[in-house]
Amino acid sequence: MAFFENIKDLLGQIGDLTQFALRFFREAFRRPFEIREFVKQCFNIGYNSLFLVITTGFIMGLVLTLQLRPTMLDFGAVSYMPRMIGIAIVREIGPMITALICAGKIGSSIGAELGSMKVTEQIDAMEVSGTNPFKYLVVTRIWASTFMLPVLVVAADAIGLFGSFLVEQAKGDVSFTLYFNQVFQALVYGDIIPATLKSFFFGFAIGLVGCYKGYYSEKGTEGVGRAANMAVVFASLLVFIIDFLAVLVADILFEI
Repeated sequence: MAFFENIKDLLGQIGDLTQFALRFFREAFRRPFEIREFVKQCFNIGYNSLFLVITTGFIMGLVLTLQLRPTMLDFGAVSYMPRMIGIAIVREIGPMITALICAGKIGSSIGAELGSMKVTEQIDAMEVSGTNPFKYLVVTRIWASTFMLPVLVVAADAIGLFGSFLVEQAKGDVSFTLYFNQVFQALVYGDIIPATLKSFFFGFAIGLVGCYKGYYSEKGTEGVGRAANMAVVFASLLVFIIDFLAVLVADILFEI
């Protein structure tokens, strides 16, 4: 019985999240537009996550190259390292790792922030004062996460490729120009376009889940903690689902 109760609860939350998303689309294109709050959230989400993202991207490039280089040497294919690393990072590893990091950092931050505002009745106070809290708090944060995640992905990709180059330069004396020429020669539109588009969907999902969990947080500090925790779990799950669907669609389209 507990299993069926969990399934029922999950389906109910999926329905509520869908309604929340539909409300976002209804409110997102109506005046007034909270431009100042949107810019503020872009700064908070983008700048405050940048150091963590580029640090992770740099280590990712180093480790990936160090792990793969011995195997490529065994097969006599070490000259293909820049191409392989470039495709792997740009197509899949960069967007996924960045999205999962942001699901933890941004999703939990938004969930905790809006949950605290819900608990302290600040959202109710905004409604009483005539301000639309959904547009001011939710719409701006979802737009900001949607547009800033691709920027963070590009930064992580660039730093990851640079970290990979440092290993190749130290191990194989490969020049900067040669390394990145091979990387860009290997990349095609079928690698870049799907990776960029799915980054927007990753950002949207992270912002949507974080705002949903925080906006409908239960009363009390325990509810705030649960909202932040569930925002990370649901956002990470959605990232994997979106990534699978994006890879599936891209494979069909570019195979044609």
